[in-house]
Amino acid sequence: MRMFDELCPEPPGWALDWDRVRDAFGWVRDLAGVPQDAVFHGEGDVETHTRMACEALAAMPEWRSRPRGERTRLFAAVLMHDVAKPHCTALDDGGRITARGHSRRGDLMARRILWELGAPVEWREHVAALIRHHQVPFWALERPDLQRIAFRVSLLARNSDLVLLASADILGRVCPDSAELLDNVALYGEYCAEEGCLDGPRAFPSDHARFWYFRKPGRDPGYAAYDDTRLTATVLSGLPGVGKDHWIAAHRPDVPVVSLDRLRAELGVSPAGDQRAVAAAAHEQARGHLRAGRSFVWNATNVSRSQREACAGLIAGYRGRVEVVALEAPPEVVRDRNRGRPSPVPDAVVDRLVRRWETPDPTEAHRVRWLTTV
Repeated sequence: MRMFDELCPEPPGWALDWDRVRDAFGWVRDLAGVPQDAVFHGEGDVETHTRMACEALAAMPEWRSRPRGERTRLFAAVLMHDVAKPHCTALDDGGRITARGHSRRGDLMARRILWELGAPVEWREHVAALIRHHQVPFWALERPDLQRIAFRVSLLARNSDLVLLASADILGRVCPDSAELLDNVALYGEYCAEEGCLDGPRAFPSDHARFWYFRKPGRDPGYAAYDDTRLTATVLSGLPGVGKDHWIAAHRPDVPVVSLDRLRAELGVSPAGDQRAVAAAAHEQARGHLRAGRSFVWNATNVSRSQREACAGLIAGYRGRVEVVALEAPPEVVRDRNRGRPSPVPDAVVDRLVRRWETPDPTEAHRVRWLTTV
């Protein structure tokens, strides 16, 4: 990513030019003046904390020893880790400043920002995953779902990167428990090393074993689950205008399709209207294919994880193999294609979908493919 490459501290001085960073990104300037709890962030507002975290990262020998591309990617993650705080900061009932939900919302915001900047999909999703999980190492050993989270991070990014991000986050603040938090982060790194997921993706016996590990809490990750699938359901995911119909015609021409666009037309439902009847009809069509043991394509936007989970859960219940194909295109291509459709989706609806967009990841299906259409 050229913009981040140009701003990332470089040897021999490793200096951070914060004025250039502020000039480059409006979302950095938006951090100015956003308050934080003085107990945990005695340094001041979110912009001050972000600058200090970036400076802390640049001072780390572990970061400096990384290849240049990895340094840039981590710099981007630290720079964006609190990007959602301006939208999440509020006072709780006791008058304390909080920013609940900023990690998850930061994931969504970072994805949109990096998509608009033209970041490669894998690079973007690596950064977004780090942002979403950047607080996990602080209290990781208290979480009952720690193993699943650590494995998920390893499949999307690298836990060693998450350790560096979390460390920079702590070192870039003034708080009374920084030593304890840094110890917790180090323990998280040791835990990931013991679980075989610190510097690379956690290995599973098969894609079927991985799929069911993430569906059943407490399942042994080493269990080689017997693959009893009897059909393959291809679940598409993508914004309006990415070319889902074209992909089906080219790659699944003879496979039945559950099409939400077609169902909307049949039911007379606008894309901006209540979609519950459309979703119910789609699920009923899907059940027909599943009962018959027939492979099919599920053609819908499915931009959120919860939407895809509704599909995957139904498919898995009928011993189906879940394949997710995530299609995307540059913003200008998406909007031009959508406006050229016979029945374009309103821009406001597209914008709402972009704000909710969660790219599919390997924990959701037997197979996930990220494809860019141009």
